[in-house]
Amino acid sequence: MSLMTKRGLRTLLASCLIAAGSAAHAQLNVLVTGVGSTQFPIATANFAHEASSPQQISQIVRDDLKRSGKFTNVDAGSTPVAETDSVDLGAWKAKGADAFVDGSVTPLANGQYQIRFRLYDTVKQQNLGGLELTTPASGLRMTAHKVADYIYEKLLGTRGVFATRLSYVMKSGNRYLLQVSDSDGQDVHVALSSPEPIISPAWSPDGTKVAYVSFEKRKPIVYVHDLPTGHRVIISDQKGNNSAPAWSPDGRTLAVALSRTGNTQIWAVNADGSGLRRLTQGPTIDTEPCYSPDGQWIYFTSDRGGQPQIYKMPAQGESAGSAQRVTFTGSYNTSPRISPDGKQLAYISRVGGEFKLYVMDLASGVATALTDTGHDESPSFAANGQYILYATQVNGRGVLAAVSTDGRTRQILSVPGGSVREPSWGPFMQ
Repeated sequence: MSLMTKRGLRTLLASCLIAAGSAAHAQLNVLVTGVGSTQFPIATANFAHEASSPQQISQIVRDDLKRSGKFTNVDAGSTPVAETDSVDLGAWKAKGADAFVDGSVTPLANGQYQIRFRLYDTVKQQNLGGLELTTPASGLRMTAHKVADYIYEKLLGTRGVFATRLSYVMKSGNRYLLQVSDSDGQDVHVALSSPEPIISPAWSPDGTKVAYVSFEKRKPIVYVHDLPTGHRVIISDQKGNNSAPAWSPDGRTLAVALSRTGNTQIWAVNADGSGLRRLTQGPTIDTEPCYSPDGQWIYFTSDRGGQPQIYKMPAQGESAGSAQRVTFTGSYNTSPRISPDGKQLAYISRVGGEFKLYVMDLASGVATALTDTGHDESPSFAANGQYILYATQVNGRGVLAAVSTDGRTRQILSVPGGSVREPSWGPFMQ
């Protein structure tokens, strides 16, 4: 089995506390433990008519913006303000808000809801636009996240990730649960429940599937799970260990780590399980593949230099070009993940016996530690490249954490009474 998979599995089994059965569908609690050096002050009024809605859209928007660490919420009072109402932007500026949001939630005859909102710049006295969205009741939370994404992008110039999803593994009693939630840890769905460990979930580029490793047949096997239908297929059940699936950017191929010939090596397989082909040929351990966003390179962990370090090779394998070492700071570096723009490398480095999350600027080679915890693993970039989700431990319990790539904003995501591991941050949804 791969270097990091062995360590990750041991950590998972050792640290997962026995959770109460009621925790199976528990939401993740989110605690923001740090914020950016500057924050954008914004007032979001209660939306008109939302009191009768199953979800309070304006509150979800406020929570999203606060959680990002990029905004501070200015009290907008309790009086609802519709997007059609006249707004005194000067008065909101006087209250300290540089932006103002109002809107409405209207139930339709077919049982759906129509959400409208407008965003204003109070400094420039400008209407920055808005959206009109229609959704069933079950989609209200996601619609609220889309509203927050619109605000984030209009005011900061970067696409928001509130409407993306997370996957992670939770231990509940004697079962392992592969769960999918909104980016705020709410609206949890169990994709798979198993008495055996589940590790290494990885989202497909279109956000409809998750590849993962399951031990349900008493050996590690790679599956691809279609989330809308629940249908899943075995992608790799080779002799030995099958681990560490990673999707190509076009969704047609997965790179996996297999020990079918003895030592663990990187292989590629089509997304339907056909066309298995070997990519590395060395006598050492090569594992934890990760495609670059342009699909030209595969980054991976190898001990070919004596200690685990991160290398990259052409996506066609070492037959198309020799692997190049990427990490040179520290003697033990694993778990490579490339930012969506291809400019940064997130990885785990062992420092003084502790495992910490680092991010490297690939152009300069400068690496920066992002955390003050010592049991970090499984980094995963947000789709906009602004945050990294990872697993760690707090007070001996497995939690998820997210940190901005500048290290200023931090969040802890935990389940009361349980431990969570193996996170993966999903892509932008179409």
